[in-house]
Amino acid sequence: MKTDIILCGVGGQGILSIATIIGEAAMNENLYIKQAEVHGMSQRGGDVQSNLRISSEPIHSDLIALGSADVIISMEPMEALRYLPYLSKDGWIITSSVPFVNIPNYPDLEAVKAELKQVANVVAIDIEQMAKDNGVPRSANVILLGAAQHALGIDYDKLEAAVRRVFARKGDAIVEANVKALALGAKCGVS
Repeated sequence: MKTDIILCGVGGQGILSIATIIGEAAMNENLYIKQAEVHGMSQRGGDVQSNLRISSEPIHSDLIALGSADVIISMEPMEALRYLPYLSKDGWIITSSVPFVNIPNYPDLEAVKAELKQVANVVAIDIEQMAKDNGVPRSANVILLGAAQHALGIDYDKLEAAVRRVFARKGDAIVEANVKALALGAKCGVS
């Protein structure tokens, strides 16, 4: 088993929480894991990106080569396109469909959507609205993780257990909100 994942978005959207949950699930399966994080101006809404590699065999580098990412999980559609050169031919993009417009020259959303449609394997979800509609407004990132579950190659119950462990110190209400978010995403993700 080997899965190379690029997680990307804008500072404050929960990318590093997704990486923590995936890492927790992988470590509990006794898988090898390497992670490299790149933080932009995250406190000012800049881009945040993380390379996350999990494997049943030892991993020699924490960076993902061009054309070899199995999955891009993006909290923002333009950020998904930024890392498109890293996606493998059969790779998946799991992204929010709604932009986080944090720059004055943000590209036309229809142009962004058109570029995403050229990729064979894309799941684009309005995770923010889904989170609000289901009473978990602070768990949009975990909805996106749920949508990516099959593409990641990690059993759903392993991710749910990792969500429970990662959020345990925040109390039962936060744990249950994130478990609900994971299930919501899994229903509309890669199958």
